[in-house]
Amino acid sequence: MANGMLGKKIGMTQVFTESGEAVPVTVIEIGPCTVMQVKSAQTDGYSALQLGFADKARKRSNRAESGHARKANAEPKRFVREVGWDGQGEYELGQTLTVDVFNEIKWVDVSGTSKGRGFAGVVKRHGFKGGPKSHGQKDRHRAPGSIGQSSDPSRVFKGTRMAGRMGGRVTTRNLEVVKIDPENNCLLVKGAAAGPNGGYVEVRKAKAHPPA
Repeated sequence: MANGMLGKKIGMTQVFTESGEAVPVTVIEIGPCTVMQVKSAQTDGYSALQLGFADKARKRSNRAESGHARKANAEPKRFVREVGWDGQGEYELGQTLTVDVFNEIKWVDVSGTSKGRGFAGVVKRHGFKGGPKSHGQKDRHRAPGSIGQSSDPSRVFKGTRMAGRMGGRVTTRNLEVVKIDPENNCLLVKGAAAGPNGGYVEVRKAKAHPPA
């Protein structure tokens, strides 16, 4: 079966458990998604499904997009991505997938595009505490501190958190599925997911869920 779907972030709200506890949730509109292409190990070397979400006006689509959609007997789509597929089950071009894909799934990973914030320092970008605010400290309140070593290994390790461009592709892992609303094609997950309201997201079955 497909292990992911495409959708749109609606916003955040809260739901209440039977014990009266308020649970913050992100509401995601999932599908319906159209199967635009089926890739198999025999023809492409790997198994995957290319899905399309949200119709796009033909006059705003180029010839390649229109021709690709015509093969699936569908309208061009605004958001097209590949999702994993284990090779099991039968999928056809033009087939419609809904939020029911997540009926048996309890944990998901959500990928979205966060708001671009330009060049940002380590305090804003990574949540660093900053330097001490007293004892003669000057102009180092929001500095990252030491980033390297001296004689050994005499270099800065790759991946060291430093200032830089903030915003872009963000994946929030292991979000618990709180509720599925098939009537409104909505999925409610516990916690926050990246991206602005109305932004497109990919929702996939979590690779590894946290221990109970």
